[in-house]
Amino acid sequence: MKKSELYRQLNVQLDLAVEAHQLLRGESGEEIPGVIMDEQQLEHAKVTIITVKTDEGVAAIGKPKGQYITIEAPEIRTNNYVVHQDITHVLADRLIELMNLKDDASILIIGLGNWNATPDALGPQVVNKTMVTRHLFKVSPEELHGQMRKISAISPGVLGITGIETAEIIRGIVEHVKPDLVIAIDALAAGSLERVGTSIQIADTGIHPGSGVGNPRSSINEETVGCKVIAIGLPTVVNASIIAHDVVEGVFEQFVTSPTLYKLYKGIKPETFSQIIDNVLSPFQGNLMVTPKEIDDLVQRSAKIIAGALAISLHPGIDREDYERYLQ
Repeated sequence: MKKSELYRQLNVQLDLAVEAHQLLRGESGEEIPGVIMDEQQLEHAKVTIITVKTDEGVAAIGKPKGQYITIEAPEIRTNNYVVHQDITHVLADRLIELMNLKDDASILIIGLGNWNATPDALGPQVVNKTMVTRHLFKVSPEELHGQMRKISAISPGVLGITGIETAEIIRGIVEHVKPDLVIAIDALAAGSLERVGTSIQIADTGIHPGSGVGNPRSSINEETVGCKVIAIGLPTVVNASIIAHDVVEGVFEQFVTSPTLYKLYKGIKPETFSQIIDNVLSPFQGNLMVTPKEIDDLVQRSAKIIAGALAISLHPGIDREDYERYLQ
């Protein structure tokens, strides 16, 4: 049974391009036309770059054309300052390459999500730790020139709090502030428990808030806000339907030595699995999202890593080994 078919039945969207790529390539056993993958193994992280180059690739993987960089670092979950510093540097290096900023560039940082819900508070927490400098250039431009860039930041909230589409708020701010680049940070939904709090994705294609949890909002990209958008995300939840399927699949795979039972499993149609899972999760209409109990610490650690990487990559004058002094 193909997982891609089941995901379509369950209406599950994969936020991480690397997961969508692994799913399709694993099922076909072939490279995906129009999609290029490159991997690099570092001491504390694995970096995977997925580049969607053609319309055929877009149709296959379900992601817009562009570059998706995933930093897989399971040690984000640990309380290890030295390792987290190394991961911060890895993320900063990738951001520098992807952004390719001029020295006098102006950047608007957007912390997407709901600050009242911990699994959705990654964006606002990153903004809380970010040092903003745009207002300082009016007071002491000579001292900051070449050392700092103009940074402004905001957490616009969610539609349920403001009554306004986040894309509309950002577009209005962009029209007034006129940044050269928008960086949007958001919590994502993973396709597996192993990736919760351990995989950071950056993309030059913008972001589609809420798509992974079945609550899609207007896209935030260059077309909708009028400015190039870099997206940074980290999974904080997994759809319960995926966990339920993995459990059932794991049980059946234990019967691989029994041809009759395994043949029975392989013969089950995806819609049957979907109906069973829907019945179990019916009180939540299939939209139950699962997050670990230590999500508070996980989001705080992740926010600090992302804010530190932004400080290093956005401000040439910040010492890479002393960036924490510049976090709020």
